[in-house]
Amino acid sequence: MSQIRMYSTQICPYCIRAERLLHKKGVQVHKILVDRNPKEMNTMIEITGRRTVPQIFIGDRHVGGYDDLVELDMEGELDPLLYSQAESSKNPVIDN
Repeated sequence: MSQIRMYSTQICPYCIRAERLLHKKGVQVHKILVDRNPKEMNTMIEITGRRTVPQIFIGDRHVGGYDDLVELDMEGELDPLLYSQAESSKNPVIDN
């Protein structure tokens, strides 16, 4: 299973929705709370070029935000992306 990393805030409704969708898919999410650590917000902006949360990474791939995640799911591309690296990613993902 691919490692999921999500830049998020504690009160973002789209972050909550994204996390729920991913949990329904049976994956855990490593959340990086940018409202607790402004340095992480700067890192997120540098990596993605975006200032909004959530910013979701599946493995090394930047998926985008919640709408992008839902679009991938509706097009049937999310599950293969989540499970394509099942054998190559043996590190557990911790949910903060």
